[in-house]
Amino acid sequence: MSAEPMVEMPGKRLADWLMDPIRDNWRTYSKVAIAAVLINIFGLVSSLFTMTVYDRVVPNSAFTSLAALSIGLGIIVIFDFALKLLRAYFVDFAGMRIDREVGETVFQRLLEMRLELRKGSTGQLTGLMRELETLRDFFASATMAAIVDLPFIFITLAVVALIGGWVVLVPALMVPLVILVGWSAQPALQRLSAKAMNEGLHKQSVLVETVGAIEAVKTAGAHGMFRDRWADAVESHADVSLRQRMISSIGTTFATSAGTISYAGVIIVGVFALAENKLTMGGLIACSILAGRAIAPLAQISQLVSRMTATRTAYGQVRALMERPPEGPGDDPIVLRETRGALELRGVSFTYPGAASRALDNVTLKIEPGEKIALIGRIGSGKSTIARLILGLYPPEEGLVLVDGIDIAQLAPNSLRRAVGSVLQEPSLFSGTIRENIALGRDYIDDEEMLRASGVSGTDQFASRVPRGYDLMLVDRGEGLSGGQRQSIAIARALAGQPKVLVMDEPSSAMDAQTEADLIGRLKEEFTDRTLVVVTHRQPLLTLVDRIVIIDDGKIRADGPRDAVLAQLAKGARQT
Repeated sequence: MSAEPMVEMPGKRLADWLMDPIRDNWRTYSKVAIAAVLINIFGLVSSLFTMTVYDRVVPNSAFTSLAALSIGLGIIVIFDFALKLLRAYFVDFAGMRIDREVGETVFQRLLEMRLELRKGSTGQLTGLMRELETLRDFFASATMAAIVDLPFIFITLAVVALIGGWVVLVPALMVPLVILVGWSAQPALQRLSAKAMNEGLHKQSVLVETVGAIEAVKTAGAHGMFRDRWADAVESHADVSLRQRMISSIGTTFATSAGTISYAGVIIVGVFALAENKLTMGGLIACSILAGRAIAPLAQISQLVSRMTATRTAYGQVRALMERPPEGPGDDPIVLRETRGALELRGVSFTYPGAASRALDNVTLKIEPGEKIALIGRIGSGKSTIARLILGLYPPEEGLVLVDGIDIAQLAPNSLRRAVGSVLQEPSLFSGTIRENIALGRDYIDDEEMLRASGVSGTDQFASRVPRGYDLMLVDRGEGLSGGQRQSIAIARALAGQPKVLVMDEPSSAMDAQTEADLIGRLKEEFTDRTLVVVTHRQPLLTLVDRIVIIDDGKIRADGPRDAVLAQLAKGARQT
């Protein structure tokens, strides 16, 4: 069993994988802050311009002063425009960098995810990755704008107080009211945000499952079932999202109304101050404009508070993924440079997550370097499970899986998979060319090695007949190719790089008899000095091996030379 994984220290509200990229961009954010300060100051200047015009220019018909003031205001408007563009650029630039760094970190953890700890469907996992946008927007743009603008609420109120005296009480009373209304909606938003995310992930799951199996949906006549699932998912998500938007809009709508109330309230109250000669006409107009400006940032704060719940929910989901221990031993793994090809399962037991019974029960199996064995048995007997454990896809519940006498739990996963080539029971092809599907971006596989592996697998026989050959683009997991062609590409992928160990699970199940026979003939030469573990129900593939292991109910029932085991099986069949 592997050691307990390290997790985030308790007390950290925000994990390092999120905070480190934000901290790394502090220089960019400082530029955003400076630009925002100047923009807010320019906003104050425009109000003071209005006051000066009404109090100085209009009574005295000082048109020369008006021209000078207008030129000054024009310069400020130009700088204000430029600074707003710069602020938007810096925010987006920082957001792009954070999105890239956090996205790469989370995607890397997704690739390293231990399959026994996987939670949720494929659609739910892809939907979870989409929640990174929520985190990026909150921490990179919305938060910065609100934080920078918040102090200017009090600065603006101070300017109103200097100009209009106790008139400032009107906008000052609106500020806590807006905050209180926005905050009071938080409990309901908290519940709805979590529910909306779950419903959204469920909808994504239905969509991905339908598109991924569209041929089966059509041929099986399952369109009605999936249509109903989609309709239910859309209706549930739309209902929750509607309630969430309605509640979140209360705070922002009240903030907008508060701005209007503040603007009108200052005018109403200011009229009395004007009548008592405590306030000039220009001062009244300036105070009314500034009162609306003081409340304006609170609309952003209300939106921020509303988005905080969605962000908290998204962060919780992504953090749960990030805190799952990755595959491999963690720090200082063992890297295999050369592999002899010895394999061993020592007292291995394994149960799939959520399964009621063990898939393997105390299995011990030793395979010498260069030995070739076949695992046979009934469906669900545990054959493919042994293959998955050798490949390191799952850790054993009990016991050890060894490669060259080394516990694979101590090996770097990439090192293990470079030494062990594999063909799974249902081979997956990726979007890209045939060449890319074979080489997989591995730097040690050049075109010469790719062509050699293609020749052995039979891929060259159909690649040479299509217009673009190995540059033929494949989409949707190789749709348009036959099952046998997909298997031949998967075999070429496994053979490329000449790994010392090959694990194959029904590698020719989709091939016709002649294609299979030709493939077996080429594989016999390929496997001369390599270790082979093949899971199969097909008699022709047994000519590749010199030893057969029979698996039944998670246990080894027979193990011996191929001909002796086949004779034993034939004798048992005659007796029954």
